[in-house]
Amino acid sequence: MALLQHMCSTPLARAVRSRSISNISLSIPSSPTSTVSIPSPSLARVPHVGSRVLLGMSEQELQQLALDFGQQSYRGKQLYHLLYKTKAKEIEDFSHLPKAFRYDLNEAGWKVGRSPVHRVVTAADGTIKILIKLEDNRLIETVGIPVEDFNDKGSQRLTACVSSQVGCPLRCSFCATGKGGYSRNLQRHEIVEQVLAIEELFKHRVTNVVFMGMGEPMLNLKAVLEAHRCLNKDVQIGQRMITISTVGVPNTIKKLASHKLQSTLAVSLHAPNQKLRETIVPSAKSYPLNAIMEDCKDYFLETGRRVSFEYALLAGVNDKEEHAFELAELLHGWGRGHHVNLIPFNPIKDSEYRRPYKKAVLAFAAALESRKITVSIRQTRGLDASAACGQLRNEFQKSPLSASDESESQSIVSVG
Repeated sequence: MALLQHMCSTPLARAVRSRSISNISLSIPSSPTSTVSIPSPSLARVPHVGSRVLLGMSEQELQQLALDFGQQSYRGKQLYHLLYKTKAKEIEDFSHLPKAFRYDLNEAGWKVGRSPVHRVVTAADGTIKILIKLEDNRLIETVGIPVEDFNDKGSQRLTACVSSQVGCPLRCSFCATGKGGYSRNLQRHEIVEQVLAIEELFKHRVTNVVFMGMGEPMLNLKAVLEAHRCLNKDVQIGQRMITISTVGVPNTIKKLASHKLQSTLAVSLHAPNQKLRETIVPSAKSYPLNAIMEDCKDYFLETGRRVSFEYALLAGVNDKEEHAFELAELLHGWGRGHHVNLIPFNPIKDSEYRRPYKKAVLAFAAALESRKITVSIRQTRGLDASAACGQLRNEFQKSPLSASDESESQSIVSVG
């Protein structure tokens, strides 16, 4: 998914300087357009990692685990505190637990589920992008975006943009993640640990989480929902501060709606009609636009939560006023509860796309507002940190790291 494709209404007069965390974008590199069908979520590759991982477990599950090891249930509460309050990384750090219990956990193959940070890049605007090296030596990206909250003087919001897959199989024409290949789904702890890594780097609590990093969350919905539960209940991030993004996978929006979450659903449209969308999003051929819109309408009726539509503006491709009018007509045709996030494209070297002029962006937004569509224009963040989804990972890994790389130390780079 293109990084940080997201929510929140902003009137046109304030759009360019929006204060919402959701109105933040990062550069979106391009890759050659290709035809791709949407794989079934049930056919996604399972992670090549062990299942005895503590991170992601609930307090009740940890209490039962303690009982299974012959301990009293309050030891499970201690485990819970160590994981989500102290945020210990290794079982050896569980100093409050009896040595015998720690030994038994290690002997049984249990682990915390925290992975080392492989690379850190800091942009001039304070955005930090990290590469996390997983147990099977694959790399995933996570981005931390700090923004001052002008509505609450002196406070700061910190958004963690998390990945849900290693790579992405959908290969949208402007996104670098698919260009770097696809390996597998992430497990729940591999999603949760990204948020904890951002908190550790910033020494600040994460306030917002967006599933807009590498991968298509709906192709890994089971683990995404498990991670969502953990982030909400255990890490204690409000559901309305969490957004799940999708380019569209058949049958999954309905499944997500059945959980009646209060989180935001962000759907990446990028075009007002099926023909144009297929040239930008190859997987659109497997999930027609009308079918997506019908599912979004049902989602709103089921949850009461409006859908946010992401629209990457590509100069000369989808950024004309007539495209805006067509988009407004499309949205009105499928009911209410809609919002559009405009994302001015930020090209990189050899990109086939260009960034539209500011005048064209404002004209597109004005055209939508004239048709009574709420719209926001996303501020660009992290350009000098290779912050576009998949961009930094592709610099370091297009295939799994070799075992010889295990001893490589963390690398930290400041940009600007």
